[in-house]
Amino acid sequence: MSKRQNGLTYAAAGVDIDAGNAMVEKIKPLVRSTRRPGADGEIGGFGGLFDLKAAGFVDPILVAANDGVGTKLKIAIESGKHDTIGIDLVAMCVNDLVVQGAEPLFFLDYFATGKLDPDQGASIVAGIAEGCRQAGCALIGGETAEMPGLYREGDYDLAGFAVGAAERGQLLPSDDIVEGDVLLGIASSGLHSNGFSLVRRIVEQAGVSWQDPAPFAVKQTMAEALLEPTRIYVKSILKAIRGTHGIKALAHITGGGFPDNIPRVLPADFAAEVDLDTIDVPPVFSWLAQTGGVAANEMMRTFNCGIGMVTVVARGQAAQVAAVLQEAGETVAPIGRIVPRRDAGVIYRGSISL
Repeated sequence: MSKRQNGLTYAAAGVDIDAGNAMVEKIKPLVRSTRRPGADGEIGGFGGLFDLKAAGFVDPILVAANDGVGTKLKIAIESGKHDTIGIDLVAMCVNDLVVQGAEPLFFLDYFATGKLDPDQGASIVAGIAEGCRQAGCALIGGETAEMPGLYREGDYDLAGFAVGAAERGQLLPSDDIVEGDVLLGIASSGLHSNGFSLVRRIVEQAGVSWQDPAPFAVKQTMAEALLEPTRIYVKSILKAIRGTHGIKALAHITGGGFPDNIPRVLPADFAAEVDLDTIDVPPVFSWLAQTGGVAANEMMRTFNCGIGMVTVVARGQAAQVAAVLQEAGETVAPIGRIVPRRDAGVIYRGSISL
């Protein structure tokens, strides 16, 4: 019988604990940069702490959300551009919190990869920290998992988890939505983080590489243009909610577009009538529709088509709410109204310019 050979290690099996520790040291300053009232700790413990009282809440309701960024990750991986995908991760979670009237408080991430590259990991976390700063929430912890055999070398996946709070009685949507309320559309920064399986199919069929110039964006490669981060609306919307008390409901326009997302925040007996002629569609959507031969209805159910957030506002306060949002840096326009529901939850008027 042969003698068993000694010396097998976890690193030899593909998991490098030292690389994980090196990454933690690289990201500590990034995490520290997201501190806010209620979260002053360092990462490295077994759990993250948050003090609601120190954050100024009296009788809070907690609101939680989690999400990922879908196959947009494949473009980041294949192009080697990892510095903004973390912003998308935060955005997809915190935008879902603010539509309920909640202030994002803290965020945790899950980063899984086949072989950990500390520099790549730090670049990803730098984007997450930037997203947290934009949202005003603290990055209080996360998990890095190195799983050889499950992910190919170079591949990784991300998941994000956010918790916010609102004072009791101030959650959205409100119960006073009525016929004639105005729909305000807040512009997106582009594709955000939805529909990328279709995007990648169109790019592949067009024979375009990630390094080629983007035909719809000046001085940007395809990767740079398509990886434009999801806009984070938290600070502007909270300013409008608190400064006007005129917002009745908000819909984050993600996968499912207008027809699936707007009805989620409306009473069952109301529908949204959307004037498509009022929407300024960014060039990326027109390029995708024309290059891929994608019908208008399919575009509007897959992508945001230029509107990342829709808010329902009392008719008499629409101008005031729009002014506050614009002052905070948003591009805002009236795009429709609330009407009695007869069949569909969204009714289109006019045609979208693709």
